[in-house]
Amino acid sequence: MLYPSLASLLDQVNSRYLLVNIIARRARAISTYAIEQDEPFEGKPVSKAIEEIASGELRVTIPEDLQSQ
Repeated sequence: MLYPSLASLLDQVNSRYLLVNIIARRARAISTYAIEQDEPFEGKPVSKAIEEIASGELRVTIPEDLQSQ
């Protein structure tokens, strides 16, 4: 079983499509930062992004005008 579960991640972000995009963007940012700082990154950027969402460290806010779409 995966930790955190997809259900718990969807409690944080209510759309699978949005969740995947957020994870990908954050993982890219983590990877880019590690390269720019010339320091090795322990672990996988995607895993770190998922952990940040699950813990509430990374929050998603959707502007009101986009919520109705």
